[in-house]
Amino acid sequence: MGDFAVNAAVGYQIGAARGDRSILSAMDIREDELLAALGQSINDLIFRHRTDLETKRKEKRSAYPEALGVASATSEPKRRWVDGTPEYSLYICGLRKLFPDALFVHIFRDVRAVVRSMLNFHRIAGTHLVLNEEEAYKYWLRTVRACIKAEQAYGPSVFYRIRYADLIDAPESAMRSLLDFLGEPYTARCLEPLAQRINSSNVPPDFKADDAATNPAVVKKATRLCAEIEENRQATTASRAAADEMEAAFAERVRYVATLDNAYQNAREIIEKLNHSALLLPVIPQVTLTIASSCAALLCQLS
Repeated sequence: MGDFAVNAAVGYQIGAARGDRSILSAMDIREDELLAALGQSINDLIFRHRTDLETKRKEKRSAYPEALGVASATSEPKRRWVDGTPEYSLYICGLRKLFPDALFVHIFRDVRAVVRSMLNFHRIAGTHLVLNEEEAYKYWLRTVRACIKAEQAYGPSVFYRIRYADLIDAPESAMRSLLDFLGEPYTARCLEPLAQRINSSNVPPDFKADDAATNPAVVKKATRLCAEIEENRQATTASRAAADEMEAAFAERVRYVATLDNAYQNAREIIEKLNHSALLLPVIPQVTLTIASSCAALLCQLS
């Protein structure tokens, strides 16, 4: 839904590009109003199709049926839903546009433990989350920096940081604090899903993440940021400057996506013209390579 928010904003720009001659502008429909309406429709769809999810869960109960039972009890209809997709760390601004009343929980975990887990993810999933140790450190840096920026931008009424270690070492107090933030009552049953770890990479006890090819500077940046977060509490107020930075970054991403197709098509046209020009034969290899490299870069970012 992060990419959906960006694409919806692109669609709004197209739909409002002609001022009052465009239906969105003529009716004074703002971008935030359109995205919030789309988010409400998504919310309604999710609740409407809850029974389909419950049916599939019953068919696929695995190693942790008790936890699913707590989440799926038909006698306890749920008023909210949770999406724990890690990549959403990079789309927080757009997600807030879709769901203005959403609350965000940042589960902060020590970078070394995260790297070890990511490098062993293939043991349970059969696929690799990252190619190597350095990529794991960089992924942690990107996502955690984004979460810290969002903490600063939106404040403790919207964004809550909880330490992974507290969930393991002091689950009751950690859960009570989290539920206070969410405005939900605590019950001992809330601890049942924590009795068994899920999505665990089952890291071998003797596993060491010490790839000699890893850039020491990247490791230093990550461990330093990790230590700083451990030492400093979450900000108690929202920062308008940080919120403006996130808005600007979202607008830039929208602009990039909106112009990407035209940039690609223009590059293709230039290549085709050069390839059909006999006068430019001596320089075609170099020019074509330069433009083709640009196209490849664009495609990589798009994918």
